[in-house]
Amino acid sequence: MAGSSRSEQRIGLLNGIAAYGMWGLVPLFWPLLKPAGAGEILAHRMVWSLAFVAVALIFVRRWAWAGELLRRPRRLALVAVAAGVITVNWGVYIWAVNSGHVVEASLGYFINPLVTIAMGVLLLKERLRPVQWAAVGTGFAAVLVLTIGYGQPPWISLCLAFSFATYGLVKKKVNLGGVESLAAETAIQFLPALGYLLWLGSQGESTFTTEGLGHSALLAATGIVTAIPLVCFGASAIRVPLSTLGLLQYLAPVFQFLLGVLYFGEAMPPERWAGFGLVWLALTLLTWDALRTARRTARALREQLDRAGAGVAPVKGDAAAREQGVVASGTPAPASSVSPAGPAAPAAAHASDSSDASEQHDVGAAKP
Repeated sequence: MAGSSRSEQRIGLLNGIAAYGMWGLVPLFWPLLKPAGAGEILAHRMVWSLAFVAVALIFVRRWAWAGELLRRPRRLALVAVAAGVITVNWGVYIWAVNSGHVVEASLGYFINPLVTIAMGVLLLKERLRPVQWAAVGTGFAAVLVLTIGYGQPPWISLCLAFSFATYGLVKKKVNLGGVESLAAETAIQFLPALGYLLWLGSQGESTFTTEGLGHSALLAATGIVTAIPLVCFGASAIRVPLSTLGLLQYLAPVFQFLLGVLYFGEAMPPERWAGFGLVWLALTLLTWDALRTARRTARALREQLDRAGAGVAPVKGDAAAREQGVVASGTPAPASSVSPAGPAAPAAAHASDSSDASEQHDVGAAKP
């Protein structure tokens, strides 16, 4: 049994690395779609993603959720909001990559965990531990340094981070599985996207039929590029601890950053290095705090199990454990219940059960 468990974890780890690796390398794909503009690429991504996911759902015969969703207007409205927010995220990311702003786009996913935590405080009135406050403060200082360096706020990074964090907040409320979530959102996006593509064709501005079969195939492949990493992420989320996913998620922005600097040759003046350094310091603080909390949680859980096995009633000291981030079930209290964990966050280390795994899976659809 132990060997089987280790094998499952190894499979999960490889799938997680594959998912975040593909998300990290996706900046290499979008330039291949030129001369199509960001708007046309985005529309094709929406249309072909729905086609790909619909085939997947037909194959696994999972349709019951659709009828339930249609019978719940409030939940359907939240899906529509999620679809709108992720449209902004996808569109800005594609434009940023094809306009030579890969490094700034990677910064958006580096600071996303900090934005997620800040939204938890401002919108959900959550309480942070001192280290988390320090991390958020350091992230804010990084934005100020980068604003001075750029001569303007890093709006691409901020737009990506805030749209992704908002997406995570909405997805927490919807609570659909990853494939189902992507299907519902792209179904809402489908008609506007298809209408835009038809309009482009009527204006003679569509590249789908004018740049050769290879170009058409690449545009159609946007659905596969969107869905395959999500499938790998789903296979990983059910096999490895969410704290591991929370660390793996940094692979995506790290790869994007390295591509921007080493492959695309984007400039990194001293002030930009200083800003990124502060962001990385903030993420190091968050990761250290998450791992420390996870260890305390595991220790408190073992103590509770030992007392239960010995027939000893829980003691008041358990309240102190909860203050350190342990809830009654012995799982970590979320640093932010809106954590999208995506190329998103060490807050993933605070996720508590399998339902959180599906939420992590949901947000996987949002990846660049």
